[in-house]
Order: sequence, then C-alpha cells, then structure tokens
Amino acid sequence: MTAAQPPRVRRPRGAAESLATIVLGFESLVAVLAGLAIYGLKALPASIAPWWGIVAGAVLAVLMVATTRVLRYRWGIVLGWVLQVIVALGAFLVPSLAIVALIFGAMYGYATIKGAALDKRNASLAAAPHE
Repeated sequence: MTAAQPPRVRRPRGAAESLATIVLGFESLVAVLAGLAIYGLKALPASIAPWWGIVAGAVLAVLMVATTRVLRYRWGIVLGWVLQVIVALGAFLVPSLAIVALIFGAMYGYATIKGAALDKRNASLAAAPHE
C-alpha cells in the first residue's frame, strides 16, 4: 500500500492571468471556426489551396491555448496581443472577422488592463498592516 499523497497546492493566479486565460480559451474556438469559414468561402488567393484555411485556424487555436500557460509572464500577455493582431489580419480574407477581432480584442484588453489594476490593488491591500 502506498501512503496517501498530500493534495497539490495550486499556484495563486492573478486576475489578469485568469481573465486573459478565459478570453483566449474561448477565442481559440472562434479561431477554428474562422479557419473553417476561410476554407468554405475559399477566401485564400487562388495560388493557395483552401484547406490551408483550416490549418491556419487550427494552428492559431493551438497557439492561443498554449499562450494561456504563459500568461503569468509579461511576454505571455504581449504574445496574446500578437495573436489578437493576427486575428485582426484575418479580416483581409473574411471581412466579418474584423467584428470578431474588435470584440475579442476589447475583451482581451479589458481582461489584461483591468485585471492588472485589480492585481495591483489586491497586492497593496495584502501589504497594508492589519489593524
């Protein structure tokens, strides 16, 4: 018999990391659907096979999910912004992706900016002497 292992303690996560993770997670689903739309509409130039739209959407979705693991670092937040720009560039192929980019970009911006403000406030409250 093996002894019961103690429960694993989870790393505390800040509000910015948690909120940005949620946004990128949901946006990864939209990236796959955008890839399918690019494929179905044959929106790529004629010299590129339409199935590359599916590949691009899947790769972007995987990158978004992978980025959720590094959002604790400043460069992870910046990488999330780079992915937002890539989604916005998709509007050149399918113009309706501009709406998607605007909505998710706004949500990601709110998550990172307001989340950082909440983290700063929580840190100052934790550092304040308790009376």
